[in-house]
Amino acid sequence: MAVSLVRSRAMITKTLSATEWEEIPDGAVLQEDGIITAVGTYSDLHAKHPSVPVIGTGKEILLPGFVNGHHHVGLTPVQLGSPDMPLELWFVTRMVSRNLNLYLDTLYSAFEMIASGITTVQHIHGWMPGTMPEVEKLSNDVIRAYEDIGMRVSYCFALRDQNRLVYQADQDFVASLPAELKGPMSRWFERFQMGLEASCDLFRNLHASHNAKKRVKVQLAPANLHWCSDAALAALADLSRTYDAPMHMHLVETAYQKEYAKRRGGGTALDYIERFGMLGPNLTLGHGVWLNESDIEKAAASGTCICHNCSSNFRLRSGVAALNRFEAVGINTAIGLDEAGINDDRDMLQEMRLVLRAHRVPGMEEKDVPAMAQVLRMATVGGSRTTPYRETLGTLEVGKGADLSLIDWHSVSYPYLDELTPTLDAVIQRAKASAVTTVMCDGEVIYQDGKFAKVDRDGALKALHDDLAKALSDDEVERRKLSKALLPHARRFYSGYMDPAQHEPFYRPSSRV
Repeated sequence: MAVSLVRSRAMITKTLSATEWEEIPDGAVLQEDGIITAVGTYSDLHAKHPSVPVIGTGKEILLPGFVNGHHHVGLTPVQLGSPDMPLELWFVTRMVSRNLNLYLDTLYSAFEMIASGITTVQHIHGWMPGTMPEVEKLSNDVIRAYEDIGMRVSYCFALRDQNRLVYQADQDFVASLPAELKGPMSRWFERFQMGLEASCDLFRNLHASHNAKKRVKVQLAPANLHWCSDAALAALADLSRTYDAPMHMHLVETAYQKEYAKRRGGGTALDYIERFGMLGPNLTLGHGVWLNESDIEKAAASGTCICHNCSSNFRLRSGVAALNRFEAVGINTAIGLDEAGINDDRDMLQEMRLVLRAHRVPGMEEKDVPAMAQVLRMATVGGSRTTPYRETLGTLEVGKGADLSLIDWHSVSYPYLDELTPTLDAVIQRAKASAVTTVMCDGEVIYQDGKFAKVDRDGALKALHDDLAKALSDDEVERRKLSKALLPHARRFYSGYMDPAQHEPFYRPSSRV
C-alpha cells in the first residue's frame, strides 16, 4: 500500500460559497493508494502515523489539484504559425499546423499544465485526419502521454460531420472557389475520413479500453451545432444516455454561431439541441458566450454546465461570456485554457486571475463580481463535475482522490504581505507557477522542485524539436499555400453574414426536429 502524509503551512480543503472556504492551519492529508483517508492538522495526523513518509516542509499552501476543463493541443497555434484572429477566420489559419508526433506534442502541454498545479485535463481532440484505425491509434498516443506523465485525463474525440471549414456545406464551399483552389480544398476535406458511424465506434472502442482506469476516462464531444448534423446530435445524445457519458460541446462561441443557429432552426442553439434531449448535468457547454437570458435560465434549470474559456474568448475576439449571470442562477462553471492562455501557455494560476479580473463590472455590490472562492471552485470541483470523475475530485476530503498541489508561501508573501490578507486571496492574486513546489495525482508525486517524476522533460522536448526540424512535407506545403489563398474567400463568405435579411433559413419549419 502506497501511503503518505502531505503537510502544509495552511490547507484549503474546499470552497463553501463564492466567498467562503474551509482552511486548516498546519493542515495535512493522509492518502492511501490514491484516496484521502484522513484530514486534519499535521501535528495530530503525524502523531497518529509517525512512520508514514511526509511530503512538504510545512511552509507551503496545500490546495486541491486544478482541473483544466477545456483543452485541445500541445504546441500552441501561435507556435505553429496560426496568429490570433476572429474565430471563423482562425479556422482557416489552423490549416498550417505541422504533422505532429501527438505523443510528444501532448507531453509538451502536460508539462506546462502540471507545473501550474493542474492534475486533471479535459482533452477535446479534433481535426485528426485519417481512417478509423489511424485515428484510434493517434487517440491512444494522446492518452498514453497522459498516462506516462501521471496526470488524469478525460478524453473525447470531437465529432464533425458537416460544414467543416465555414458555416456552409463542404461541397458548396468548394463549388464557390476559383478553379485553382477546388482541387486542394477537396483534398483537404478528403483527409478527414471519420464519419458519424466511425466516430461512434471510436468512442465505444476507447471507452472499453480506458474508462475503467483510475486516471483515464472517455466521454463524448459533439463539436458544435454547425459541425453536427441532426443525425449526429441524436446519435451522441443516445450514446450519452446509454453509457452515462458526459458530453462537452462548443456552443455559441461567437455571434456568427448565434446567427447560424437562428437560420438553421429559427431559435437559439440551446433551443435546437434541447430537442435531442441533450440538456442536463451530463452536458457541458464550452464558451457559451452568446447565450441569451432564456438560454441561461434553461441551462440552470436543467443542470447543464458551462466551461468558461476566458483567454480564448479574448484572443479570438469571441466576446465576454456572462459569467456573473451564470453564477447568479446557479450554473456549475469550470475554467478551460483551450488552446492556450493569455500568455500563450497553460498556466491555471494566471487564468484564475484573468477570470477574477475580467468580470468586475461597475457597481458596489461584491456579490455581483467573481470572488476568490468562486474562482477556486471553478478551477477544481467545478471542472471535475464536467467530466466522468464528477464529485470524486476537486476537494481535499476523506474519500476523494488524492490530487493536490503545494505552493511555496515565501514566494507569495515575500518581501511583505499584510498579515490580515486572507490566505486564498494571496494565493489567487499573487502565486506564480514558479511557486508550485509539488504536484500529486492519485496519491503519486508527479512533479517536485521543478522536476517531473515520470518523464524526462528535456529529452521529450528535444525529441519534439528534432522531429519538427525536418523539412516540410509536400502536404504541409500545400496546406500552407491553401490557407493563405483561402483567407479572402472566407472573409467574403462571412461578409454580411450577420444581416439576416440577406439569407434564407437553412431549414424550413416543417423540417425541424
